[in-house]
Amino acid sequence: MIPPASRAGSPYTVLVVMCAGYFLVLLDVTIVNVALPAIGSGLGTDVGGLQWVVDGYALALASSMLTSGTAGDRYGHKRVVLAGLAVFGAGSLGCGLAPDVPLLVTARVVQGTGAALLLPGTLALIGRAFPDPAERARAIGVWAGIGSLALPAGPLLGGVLTDGPGWRAIFLINVPIVLLALVCSVAVVRESRETTAHPLDLPGLLLGGLALLATTSAFIEGGRSGATAPDVLAAAVVAVLALAALAAAERRRGDTAMVPPALLRRPAFGAANTIAGIMNLCTLGTLFVLLLFLQSVQHRSAFQAGLTMLPLFTPLAVCALLGGRIASRVGARVPATAGLLVAAAGLALLTRATAHSGLPLLVPAFLLWGLGVGLLTPAVVAAAIAAVPAERSGLASAVNNTARQTGGAIGIAVAGAIAGTPSDEPRFLRGLHTVAAGSAALYAATAAVALVLLPGALSLRRR
Repeated sequence: MIPPASRAGSPYTVLVVMCAGYFLVLLDVTIVNVALPAIGSGLGTDVGGLQWVVDGYALALASSMLTSGTAGDRYGHKRVVLAGLAVFGAGSLGCGLAPDVPLLVTARVVQGTGAALLLPGTLALIGRAFPDPAERARAIGVWAGIGSLALPAGPLLGGVLTDGPGWRAIFLINVPIVLLALVCSVAVVRESRETTAHPLDLPGLLLGGLALLATTSAFIEGGRSGATAPDVLAAAVVAVLALAALAAAERRRGDTAMVPPALLRRPAFGAANTIAGIMNLCTLGTLFVLLLFLQSVQHRSAFQAGLTMLPLFTPLAVCALLGGRIASRVGARVPATAGLLVAAAGLALLTRATAHSGLPLLVPAFLLWGLGVGLLTPAVVAAAIAAVPAERSGLASAVNNTARQTGGAIGIAVAGAIAGTPSDEPRFLRGLHTVAAGSAALYAATAAVALVLLPGALSLRRR
């Protein structure tokens, strides 16, 4: 059993406030994607530049997440969450005022760093507020469901703001929300930290960030200038060397590493995080290409594109709650396996999309896709947290989110490189079909991993 965190409010009050932070992070994902064509035309950048706008946020989020989770364990999750909110708000303001793409990407990196400070602490504080495993699994389902409300809200709100005051408003709207969340967090949540927290792994942070940056750069620039371009080859070499150095450094640090090797040897923990990474690799990569398709190929407005995406994001939000309840009763295996197969079916339908495809094709594809990911998300989160000792809850949530954001960053880079520019419509459509088919196949293959390695029931006690 996990000893409860010291708190000013009830567990459910803490849950609501922490969900607000998670809502901000997910809102930024979808609200930005729907505005990408407007950002491209407003700042005069190509698909590669738009990939950096999205991945600047994702790279900072993924590379800082592990250190942020450990920092919360060591210095206090509330303190780190408050810092994350402040940094995220400052980055949002910078994005809204950025005059060009380099400064916009820089501000997106600041935003991502704030999100990395914020995200692990929200889940860790929820875990401490609900020490009973079954209640914790249900609370995680609520966390995923409320956070996922940002997904359908993002395209609609992003469409309204982009078609109205302009794309800068999608960033500036974060500022008042951050201020409100800061006030509520100070009032409701008291500090929670681990008595045996490990020191920060700064070499791991730098090497991991370098490996992820080089990998993403190789894919994005490869899509622009070809796989054999000197800068692409150099980025690939840097990625390999950084990964090798990271592996060696983590082995030397042992239990004080960002991800202790002993945790990775736990089959359920490794499987949960691998599945989480593949989930976002396929979902965010396909979503990046799909929103360009809806606006640049099918010539929908930003709001029309957001409205078209509702059949994807609405069941994702609703089914996240259902997935958490299922995981609390029967474990992660059933909802994760079912979610992967259902999502694969939805993505497979997108291989038939054309420039003239309407709702009869798109709605069933989006519904299946959203249903599958909605069942999958809380299952892999619950499995990852249940697979580690109670005192590593911050690390567990950070690893799971890092896996998801790393997969998403690489997925956007790969999908954009495959699809190319929407102005070359025949190639872009072939690329969309390739991305959708590859994602469906990868989801189906990953279902076998979930069926074999994820737990059939959450243990009543932590391992």
